[in-house]
Amino acid sequence: MSKKKSLHTAVAHDEHDQRHYGAVTVPVYANTLFTFESYDEMDHDEPGIKYSYSRGDNPTVNALEQRLAELEGGAKARCFASGMGAISAAVLSLVRTGEHIVCVDQAYGPAREFMGRYLERFGIATTFVDGTELGAIEDAIRENTRLLYLESPTSLFFQLQDVQACVALARKYGLRTIIDNTWATPCFQNPLACGVDLVVHSLTKYIGGHSDALGGVVIGSAELVDAVSGSEHALLGAVMQPQAAATLLRGLRTLPLRMERHQASAGVIARYLESLRCVDRVHYPGLASHPQHELAQRQLSGFSSVLSFEAGTDIARLKRFADGLRFFRIGFSWGGYESLVSVQVGRRTPAAEPVPVVRLYIGLEDPEDLTSDLASAFRQPGFDIGDGGAG
Repeated sequence: MSKKKSLHTAVAHDEHDQRHYGAVTVPVYANTLFTFESYDEMDHDEPGIKYSYSRGDNPTVNALEQRLAELEGGAKARCFASGMGAISAAVLSLVRTGEHIVCVDQAYGPAREFMGRYLERFGIATTFVDGTELGAIEDAIRENTRLLYLESPTSLFFQLQDVQACVALARKYGLRTIIDNTWATPCFQNPLACGVDLVVHSLTKYIGGHSDALGGVVIGSAELVDAVSGSEHALLGAVMQPQAAATLLRGLRTLPLRMERHQASAGVIARYLESLRCVDRVHYPGLASHPQHELAQRQLSGFSSVLSFEAGTDIARLKRFADGLRFFRIGFSWGGYESLVSVQVGRRTPAAEPVPVVRLYIGLEDPEDLTSDLASAFRQPGFDIGDGGAG
């Protein structure tokens, strides 16, 4: 992104679009096909993109790609039909049969499934490690390791990896790096500036912002993104539809504004939860109590609004707690305007015992209403909220 543009200006301002009669939004090119007046025109090599078929390139999708590359500080971006479409394409572009991946054990579940099980049928092995320990990452590297896959922060226990240290380690061993930056968004973290090779996002989450469009993106150097475009994007066919691109462009316009609100509200909720006697642990990098808070302050310029907590009780009681919430809808995604709750079981480290965890996504509602809602749900038998639960 140009240093002359703030985030707010970069998402809100477009140059006058003479090609589209001064339209202030990018038109939706819903067509699948682009034709030519002659074979000479079709065969003539001209600078820039030549549109012929929307499975390859589409003007509406390209507009979104250019904006995302700018925000993330990358040379190019390639959009996909979903976050997993982007993740799987990025991984496949960098590994071959007989090679090995090191992946943080807290990575997004379907990404773990893809690398840990699906790729086994093609002779690609994956080792999952505690991403908070640089030594554990280095110990897992083999002679045939080609890729280090990161997700920082992770999305259940919100653990960070030291991105700069991981990049230095990867370069020492000649590895490529991919990071999932969905939680932080380009507003709060720019991993390419730390030397990461490819950044992936689920555009379905914060960037879309309205729970009405699926999408994913791979961002990086022109060389690496062109490689993805010419192989995995073109051949596997997980292409973004222009209608989805237009919807995501609309969401992108308000991303910095929404992230400011999300961050402020999440801070209120995280501190409230931390004040409750019945809450054993709150997982949120924005809290001073987070074991990696110092790293978070150094690595992130802000904090988003997905967090979790443990309450030292069984999963059935936590589900009843979730049922008692009024302003938190029960669901697994996040990034939209609506607050969400889910009850999950996870391990803080690969060797740890599984524990039940409540994950909250703090939407755009008034944080006072959300706090009161949580206080009301905690009043059921089995929770001792103490003095912090007045709501």
